[in-house]
Amino acid sequence: MIESLTNEKIKYANKLKQKKYRSIYKEFLIEGEHLLVEAIKTKNVIRIFTTEEKQYNNIETHQISEQIMQKLSILGEPHGIIAICKKPEAKPLSDKILILDRIQDPGNMGMLIRSATAFGFKTIIAEKSVDFYNEKVVRSTQGTLFYVDLRECNLKDFILENENYYYYGTKVVNAMSLDKINFSKKSFAIILGNEGSGIRDDLSELVDTNITIPIFSAESLNVAVAGGIIMYTSTRREE
Repeated sequence: MIESLTNEKIKYANKLKQKKYRSIYKEFLIEGEHLLVEAIKTKNVIRIFTTEEKQYNNIETHQISEQIMQKLSILGEPHGIIAICKKPEAKPLSDKILILDRIQDPGNMGMLIRSATAFGFKTIIAEKSVDFYNEKVVRSTQGTLFYVDLRECNLKDFILENENYYYYGTKVVNAMSLDKINFSKKSFAIILGNEGSGIRDDLSELVDTNITIPIFSAESLNVAVAGGIIMYTSTRREE
């Protein structure tokens, strides 16, 4: 049993609470049985820490004290199991892409990843957004982040380099109602903007068609809700 906070494996795991080290090592922490099950299914688990005397298949597993678990925990209430996972490897671009411009709220990011996974958007690209592997984002995804390709890059450069995609924006100016769009293009991307300011101007200039969602009473929709509605609708109308 590991009982010392100075243990090298514990010190290493603690580093992964910081984005800087997650980026350097291309690893991140998960907590709880549900996330662990998904991580094991996708073969992304490197090392497991648990307060119980337990082994998980052939994965390196260490029993740790309650004090160490409290120290490692990335949640308010420790779940008794934490694992170090490798970030999923990059995959070829999917025909449907979700592009995120400066999304800041971890809950929104997590919900968008879940919706993208559900509706076949297997590539998600973001710039100046909350870290995909932030502990709150990871928890919100409920394990779906293991099934999509998550990338951070300059969005303007990406769009200019991938002109074979049709780009849908979400600015209301000169926008077309969602119920009139058939999403007939083979390869397309949906761009969602910052919670407060929307899509920035230099990206809007590159959009082929802007989408607006007809609503009856609310002034506007939360970005995660709007994104989910658009992605769902796109799957219903593909030819």
